[in-house]
Amino acid sequence: MAEAASRWQVDRSTIMRIRTVAKEGALAALAESRPGARAQARDYELEAVKAENARLAEAVKQMAVKLTLIEGKEGWG
Repeated sequence: MAEAASRWQVDRSTIMRIRTVAKEGALAALAESRPGARAQARDYELEAVKAENARLAEAVKQMAVKLTLIEGKEGWG
């Protein structure tokens, strides 16, 4: 640690903190991983379509509320 601290001209506590963060991150990643299971690739196009769908659904709800306020419930049937 002393060698690394002097080489990079930082305090030893900085090296200790980096070491602790790296160790905790590695342990967390190991705990979340499952042997033999591959991580699924994110489908960015599907995520974008779902977000657009949610946005449009909210817009339709807002339009329905406005229409109800303008025409009243009697205009529906």
